[in-house]
Amino acid sequence: MKKTILLTVLVLNGLTSFAQSNDEKNIKLFYKKALTESKCYSWLEYLSNDIGARLSGSATAGDAVQYTKRQLESLGLDKVYLQEVMVPHWVRGEKETAYILDGKVKTVVPICALGGSVATPKTGLTAEIIEVQGINELAALGDKIKGKIVFFNRPMNPENVETFVSYGACVDQRFAGAKEAAKLGAVGTIVRSMNLRLDDFPHTGAQSYGDLPKEQYIPTAAISTNGAELLSKSLKVNPALKFYFKQSCETLPDVLSHNVIGELTGTVNPSNIMVVGGHLDSWDLADGSHDDGAGVVQSMEVLRILKNLNYKPKNTIRVVLFMNEENGGKGGAKYEEQSKKNNENHIFALESDSGGFSPRGFSIEADDVNLKKIQGYKDFFEPYLVHSFTIGHAGSDISHLTSKAIVKAGLKPDSQRYFDYHHAANDKFDAINKRELELGAATMTSLMYLMDQNGIELPKAN
Repeated sequence: MKKTILLTVLVLNGLTSFAQSNDEKNIKLFYKKALTESKCYSWLEYLSNDIGARLSGSATAGDAVQYTKRQLESLGLDKVYLQEVMVPHWVRGEKETAYILDGKVKTVVPICALGGSVATPKTGLTAEIIEVQGINELAALGDKIKGKIVFFNRPMNPENVETFVSYGACVDQRFAGAKEAAKLGAVGTIVRSMNLRLDDFPHTGAQSYGDLPKEQYIPTAAISTNGAELLSKSLKVNPALKFYFKQSCETLPDVLSHNVIGELTGTVNPSNIMVVGGHLDSWDLADGSHDDGAGVVQSMEVLRILKNLNYKPKNTIRVVLFMNEENGGKGGAKYEEQSKKNNENHIFALESDSGGFSPRGFSIEADDVNLKKIQGYKDFFEPYLVHSFTIGHAGSDISHLTSKAIVKAGLKPDSQRYFDYHHAANDKFDAINKRELELGAATMTSLMYLMDQNGIELPKAN
């Protein structure tokens, strides 16, 4: 009996020490917990290797919903539940094939259909191909486009240290290239993969036909960077060469899926909600360990650490694993729709959707007052080599949130290797570094803690 009482006293003293200690000590404790006791790496191993690719509408996406729900339930959170959402169901079909046809010489190149694309004819599509550096060149070419395959070959700019800047500067040709080329009579489009290195991995991604009538849809695919270099060089030698590709993708009716949600209820302001999350779906070429399995398990780890330490948040802290970020954004939109219906008040949202690499800081969406407030926390993070607190896009899923006063942040890992894997067949678990993943989870936990303790600055009334 004495041993039981002594153990109880020690536990209570430990919790009291945590509650009364300063922010610097608490953050050190978060990093210790993440680096020595984390579950995020083992969670990701199962999500990646046992479940695999999780494209919206697939059976494996449904398996991921149930798996993450079970794991959140095992943490003893105050609430864990599923939120229904209808999602697109696009399927790739058979592996794509393509080759450069120069006279009788066929040179095979790696391609993959872009998400949402239509199929080629069953026997494939062969046509002359014309190279452009971007959508802006199409209008000037006019009738020269008709009956041809358009090859969008604008590369990511290697000069930018911020690689997402390079990605943003050329991703329009992937997303809207087929739509714009179809308007001028093209029969198909091939897009250089969004990748800074030269390799043989074609990178898929979402594309949209916009408001085009279905009869004007044309097939579109990504070509690997090595393939794009070869095709461009070949066109310079013989502008009249032809290109062949075949793909059998199709879009099926929408299906029911779910966002996965768990929360710790606030003890002071429970109606104020703080979200941490990532997206549970991935593209189908690989298991999406970086995009965005890493963000999913890091977000789960935030609540695991806080619950394990018996932290009692002032505000309600909610983990949301969004479905369908990759090809529709339906999960984020549904979450916001339900939030409005329930009159919920979100004050802060943190997203991890930039890979599981070493954390470097946060990209912040806030007014000047709240930006300066968050930047005031930098000293807490510098011992962990986290130093970049800048204005920028926080995340696609939390972009839907529109509460009256809300601050948003996105985890910024080192991005130099991210686009080597993004949307490609090599985005697998073996590309994940356990320690880097855990450091990201600790960094997210630390910011959530500081935001919960200090809140946000509300706009002054006029």
